[in-house]
Amino acid sequence: MLELRATSLADTDAIAAALAAVSRPGDLIVLSGEMGAGKTAFAKGFGRALGVTEPITSPTFTLVHTYEIGAGLGHGAKSLHHADLYRLDRTTEVADLALEELAEYQGIVLVEWGDVVDALFGDHLVVHLEPDASTEADDGNDSLTDTTRLIEISASGASWAPRWSRLVEGCEEFRC
Repeated sequence: MLELRATSLADTDAIAAALAAVSRPGDLIVLSGEMGAGKTAFAKGFGRALGVTEPITSPTFTLVHTYEIGAGLGHGAKSLHHADLYRLDRTTEVADLALEELAEYQGIVLVEWGDVVDALFGDHLVVHLEPDASTEADDGNDSLTDTTRLIEISASGASWAPRWSRLVEGCEEFRC
């Protein structure tokens, strides 16, 4: 497990960019954490690093947004699929989204709230975000610009093993 600390939105973007740099077509990445933990902010930074030029928004009501990835970035992926499972009630609804199949067609899939069903996924990466309560602002504002986020990254399955050291190296300045 890789334990990181982001003290600003720029740090969160840098961590997302480090992950994007080692991602490849077929990857499924689960974003977990409570409401307001920074999952969508992480997805935005990840998408920008892949060359997505359109605004990345939370797919809470549409379930999956698909974005074209910038050409010539060297990772080979053609699309970023951003899913949100928050409103789904049953695992069969998750299966109907065919997220792993989306990844197979030269895509990378980010899944918010996917931790509740991650046993359904094959090889995947989990990025867990949470506010660092020890540095919480006293004003009650829980935005990413005012608080430190703890980010834990862990792999499930063997597909990330060959890339793990590059991910660790790319995130070195944020390690706890």
